[in-house]
Amino acid sequence: MCGIAGFLSSPPEATGDQMRATVLGMASALQHRGPDDAGAWLDPAAGVAFGHRRLAVVDLSPLGHQPMESASGRYIIVFNGEIYNFRFLRAELEKGGHTFRGHSDTEVMLAAITEWGVLQAIPRFNGMFAFALWDRQEHQLHLARDRFGEKPLYYGRFGRTFMFASELKSLRVHPSFEGDVDRDALGLYMRYGYVPTPHCIYRRVRKLPAGAVLTVDPGAFDSDLRPQAYWSATEAALNAVASPFTGSDEDAATELESLLSEAVRLRLEADVPLGAFLSGGIDSSTIVALMQRHVGQQVKTFTVGFHEAPYNEADDAKRVANHLGTEHTELYLSSSEAMAVIPRLPTLYDEPFADSSQIPSFLISSLARRYVTVSLSGDGGDELLAGYNRYLLASKTWRGLLRSPTPVRKLIGGLLQAVAPATWDRLFRFLGRVAPSLLAQRHLGEKLHRLGGVASKDASDAYLSLMAVWDQPSAIVIGTTDVVDRTTVLPLEPKQLDDLLRMMLLDAVNYLPDDILVKVDRASMGVSLETRVPFLDPRVAEFCWSLPLSMKIRNGQRKWLLRQVLRKHVPEQLVDRPKTGFAVPVASWLRGPIKNWADDLLDARKLRAEGFLDSDRVGPVWARHQAGTQNSQDRLWCVLMFESWLDEQRSVARV
Repeated sequence: MCGIAGFLSSPPEATGDQMRATVLGMASALQHRGPDDAGAWLDPAAGVAFGHRRLAVVDLSPLGHQPMESASGRYIIVFNGEIYNFRFLRAELEKGGHTFRGHSDTEVMLAAITEWGVLQAIPRFNGMFAFALWDRQEHQLHLARDRFGEKPLYYGRFGRTFMFASELKSLRVHPSFEGDVDRDALGLYMRYGYVPTPHCIYRRVRKLPAGAVLTVDPGAFDSDLRPQAYWSATEAALNAVASPFTGSDEDAATELESLLSEAVRLRLEADVPLGAFLSGGIDSSTIVALMQRHVGQQVKTFTVGFHEAPYNEADDAKRVANHLGTEHTELYLSSSEAMAVIPRLPTLYDEPFADSSQIPSFLISSLARRYVTVSLSGDGGDELLAGYNRYLLASKTWRGLLRSPTPVRKLIGGLLQAVAPATWDRLFRFLGRVAPSLLAQRHLGEKLHRLGGVASKDASDAYLSLMAVWDQPSAIVIGTTDVVDRTTVLPLEPKQLDDLLRMMLLDAVNYLPDDILVKVDRASMGVSLETRVPFLDPRVAEFCWSLPLSMKIRNGQRKWLLRQVLRKHVPEQLVDRPKTGFAVPVASWLRGPIKNWADDLLDARKLRAEGFLDSDRVGPVWARHQAGTQNSQDRLWCVLMFESWLDEQRSVARV
């Protein structure tokens, strides 16, 4: 696990010494991603320079140093991630005559590319990765990213210089970089709470899509940069649906456990200590149970707890850990300790990012890093096996509501919006006791009223509206329009997927890579911790997509099949629990301990001077939240994370 950076100038615009100083500076900005080693490689005549920061996990010797040159001398690579099946690939390559100096997966990648070519080798890699490869023979630069987008990769072209890096803070080091805010990207951020791929908060910068390769040819430097897909989650899901699993419930549970167990086993490859995040939920508990089966000692597990009962999962995690016999570490945190993370968020995430569970994600990563270098997590299970409460929107009741006339939806939405937040809270506490499956999500009242404004009767349109933070970004972002974000529109006919599968696939191609995986990557790599995600093994994902809906949600119970797997390892009472999520009490913090901080950021004069957000729109939302007549924590957190990011950009510029 590492940080990578580099650039290509055509024609070369700097001396070798200048290039080296620049690329080392870019790599230095990523030291948190790789504290163990640093390296640089450059070809001044070609105008190309690579920088690398290394977190040593596999092959800790100097033979794992990067940038790394292929045995043939043709390729140079900088690589961030892990290739979990590298031993299998190495054995195959050795049979073909390849020899190896060390035992790193990076060396195997280079041999595979030498043997099969770039576009043929990448689909053979089972792992999480982002890499840059310079082809000396063809004089081309290739960038590539893993199937689900676990590892980040940004790129941009400024004048005659093309640059790339794992994080934006590295690009900002290059003297040609220009940090102009893209107002359309800002509008998309206000809609979703994150900037969706391929967009970036900066103009002229893009994120490489998951499952894609980008080739840059200095001889055609002014041509459009068009990433080429080598794998598509949408196509993989459609293929799986077209060949559905037809076995029994028992057969499905056995197959899921086998595939997931193998995915866990592959992700135990490391020359450093490993552990696992354990929230006590279905996903992480299953991962830890399977992990404990493979290791010859107690698994190290970690959780953070909060003294506020509605936000605390530590007790559940402890019960699971005790039953499985793990070496469990828990840390209870006060709200003040959690809030102390907030000033670090703009630097950690580099782009405005408004998922408040970023705070506990950073805290549990900090805890785990005290003991291990690698931690497995249960991310991805919700998207693949219908774990989110919001998927209950695909029920017959909601399908009937969505197909009702627009005036009816508006009436229902208005009635839902009129209910006071305190009333919703009392109702949901009651529902949580008597019917946990009905508790769709916190602050549901604020979300559900949007059904009244959904013009289309299509479930995807309704779902995207419900997932939106600010429905109409043009009403708050000055100088933008309501951009149609094609990254959140599935190129499918409605008949091709059931409403539930459409929702799950929308999450798998958007929310998962741009929210969940960004949150985990930045939080963990901010403390030099590598995280691995067994649920995102492509074989596991494709099997899950092939399952009938009845094995995902049954009798109102989400992740039904995964629960059958977990029941083999822990008692029933540790399986059948309502989903709580990994949250922090932002709504009450905004009315109390961080109110002054928020007041300063939301000051109307400040907003008008900046010229990005309409203070006349923001002010009333803030006032209603303070009065307790509306819970607007999501919308306010979205604005606050942008404003704090903007302040951080100014402070960096002044240095």
